[in-house]
Amino acid sequence: MKETRFFYVPLAAQVGELPADEAVHATRVLRLHTGDELFLMDGEGYFYRAEVTLASAKRCLYVVREVLPQQHPWLGHLHLAMAPTKMMERTEWMAEKATEIGCDEFSFLQCRFSERTTMRADRIEKIVVSAMKQSRKAWKPVVNPMCPFADFVSQPRKGRKFIAHCYEEIERVDLFNSLTDNGLSSGEDLTVLIGPEGDFSIDEVRMALDAGYESVSLGSSRLRTETACLAAVMMMHLGRRR
Repeated sequence: MKETRFFYVPLAAQVGELPADEAVHATRVLRLHTGDELFLMDGEGYFYRAEVTLASAKRCLYVVREVLPQQHPWLGHLHLAMAPTKMMERTEWMAEKATEIGCDEFSFLQCRFSERTTMRADRIEKIVVSAMKQSRKAWKPVVNPMCPFADFVSQPRKGRKFIAHCYEEIERVDLFNSLTDNGLSSGEDLTVLIGPEGDFSIDEVRMALDAGYESVSLGSSRLRTETACLAAVMMMHLGRRR
């Protein structure tokens, strides 16, 4: 039995041709030919069963044979906002694994104790697309550029908002308990903030609390930034899984 081949094609129902990088993979690596079947994902909740109508060295045209709408596997919009790590590969690893688990949006924060003040969102975008295809996710997470912490927390957001930190002098509740105490069926959107290795500054935590964020912990262990991010995504995902 042949493995099902998935390709990411924004507006797949309209364009009729694979993007250049996907076309090269389809024709040169997988050696697809006219008449071969392939599956497309548009990142907006649809899969498509399609048939190759033309395959050349640089182009791959197709016709859609069947539209396959998907059900979103979790309730609400899951948004993770983190301070990127000094070693960018750790942030990239986090984005890959969080996409595989299930997340709707990634934002990146410039904080007082940040070890990194710039980053390439386009690299994260490519990693997210690859992870989306590998894990067969019908929705592509949004990848936002880096922004100052104060700008992010001042923006209005729907649903519940949390900031995870390690300050004992500020009361915290367990994130997972907070999500599940209200029942797994809740469809509220969720946003969780994760700070740099040196944590948020205490002034940043208080700024977030003033903006309506809830103070939470991720358990009793001190976690690296990318580990904390993955733990938060897993808790959100389990707390909103259908």
